[in-house]
Amino acid sequence: METRPYVSWDLMNSFLIDAFKGYGVPEADAKICADVLLESDRRGIESHGCNRFKPIYIDRIVNGTLLPETKMDIVKDTPTTVVMDANNGMGMVASYHMMEMLIEKAAKYGMAGGAVYNSTHYGIAGYWTTMAEKAGMIGITGTNARPSVAPTWGVEPMMGTNPLTFTMPTDEEFPFNFDCATSTIQNGKIEFYARSGKPTPEGLVVTKDGGTMSDSAQILKEMRAGNCALLSLGGLGEATGGYKGYGFTTIVEILSAALAGGPFMKDLSGKAADGSNQMYRLGHFFFVINPEFFMGLDTFKKTAGGICRGLRDSEKAPGAERIYTAGEKEWLAWQERKDKGVPVGETIQKEIIEIRDKLNLPYHFPFEDQK
Repeated sequence: METRPYVSWDLMNSFLIDAFKGYGVPEADAKICADVLLESDRRGIESHGCNRFKPIYIDRIVNGTLLPETKMDIVKDTPTTVVMDANNGMGMVASYHMMEMLIEKAAKYGMAGGAVYNSTHYGIAGYWTTMAEKAGMIGITGTNARPSVAPTWGVEPMMGTNPLTFTMPTDEEFPFNFDCATSTIQNGKIEFYARSGKPTPEGLVVTKDGGTMSDSAQILKEMRAGNCALLSLGGLGEATGGYKGYGFTTIVEILSAALAGGPFMKDLSGKAADGSNQMYRLGHFFFVINPEFFMGLDTFKKTAGGICRGLRDSEKAPGAERIYTAGEKEWLAWQERKDKGVPVGETIQKEIIEIRDKLNLPYHFPFEDQK
């Protein structure tokens, strides 16, 4: 059975920063990237935390599809909008600077929106919307990704898992934070299952013959080959609302590409026609809304909190122990983990040791004493 010992937040943060630096990421940028990854683990969303450090970031730096230095070009800047070319650098770094600019604009003008193109994986989407929430504003973001999701009645992977994320301030201990893919499951979750030796639940993947798969490692292999695809929220066909999820996935695809005039769908595969690696060239969009330009932040927070409390206090289904609102489980995960650290599975342990030894970094981890 897999063991998942905890590593302290400070130790893991220092290691991630030094490891990113070892692969050419400037220190200030490395600190941003490390914090984004760890924020995912703080919230209990392990599919986008340390689980993705090596395969999504380090491996791509090594194979040349992710540039460690992020040279951002502002190609359009108005009082309320920004368009940025990330030049295939770190998507997390480009997104951080984009949100800083938009928050400043929204503080002055009430609303702001931005689009980034020629980017790469930007980590947990909720990190960017939470930047707005911490400034007393509403954050909205979405991103396209390598093609994994089939359209309703289709079997070919055409769009990414395309998260659509909202974070809003409340008068409670935690914000309303809705951060999820517009597909039934995201690639990172299947990768997490594969690393943990667990199957993917039935009915989330469609094969060329209209069937389904549950072998997580095989799903990842076949999806990259175009032989299976994920489904949008609502699942297969139209009877359970699959067309609604398909619509949301498409909305994110359009906004992620069209606002900046960037590439989309199959052009985001990371593979050239001859099968060689190429840049992913992803697109992201961001919107910030300042409640002070409406009826004020305090009014917004009180109303949002009241709605969330009303939902949690409503009548529960037989056998149900609790009703949650978006962001609550992530807050509870942090309460449980803040004094323990980040749980690290065996596969990630091996990757950490491999990178540490390759870079000759002076780190020792508690899980090494348990071997």
